[in-house]
Amino acid sequence: MSRGPEPSMEVSFVGKRALVTGAGKGIGRHTALALARRGAKVTAVTRTQADLDSLLQECASITPVCVDLADWGATAAALQAVGPVDLLVNNAGCASLQPLLEVTPDQFDQSFNVNVRAVLHVSQIVARGMKARGSGGSIVNVSSQASQCALRDHAVYCATKGALDMLTRVMALELGPLQIRVNSVNPTVVMTDMGRLAWSDPHKSNTMLARIPLGRFAGETREA
Repeated sequence: MSRGPEPSMEVSFVGKRALVTGAGKGIGRHTALALARRGAKVTAVTRTQADLDSLLQECASITPVCVDLADWGATAAALQAVGPVDLLVNNAGCASLQPLLEVTPDQFDQSFNVNVRAVLHVSQIVARGMKARGSGGSIVNVSSQASQCALRDHAVYCATKGALDMLTRVMALELGPLQIRVNSVNPTVVMTDMGRLAWSDPHKSNTMLARIPLGRFAGETREA
């Protein structure tokens, strides 16, 4: 008995409106492009205009928003006119690495403002709209394995990602009854610009690589 063709694994986002933060580089940029190429109407948020300009050259259908998410007032003003959002990807993040005994208040505040507080704020803005429309939606927070594993010189970064994981759980609990799904993804090292900053030194990276069966970080290619 013959079987029909296998169903396509290609996911379509036609008719969906997506907002991606930290969309200028790395994971956020690739996420914004992937969503747009699968039919979503994408709004890309980043603080660097040059990154938005190059992103639009790659995909002209993306709507750009340039704002520093660490600035609460500027963020509220910038996102006010974005309109309805069905899918939010909270990807924006920063990593300022230093030994525990050298952490400064400014470094601490900047990391928590971007990695945790901005996620809360943008999620509030988007989820209020989802609630008002009664149509539900989805929020994905980009966390890290650093929320689960202590890493040298990553005291503040690890703390922000641990906080983000717990924030995600509370968001899921409170927003679930509104048909708003909330999840986190927790990748290991990804060789974005930020990843290279922390893990390009073989002295640091070899121990981590030894625990990865493929022997390479995500986003990194190795010749066979």
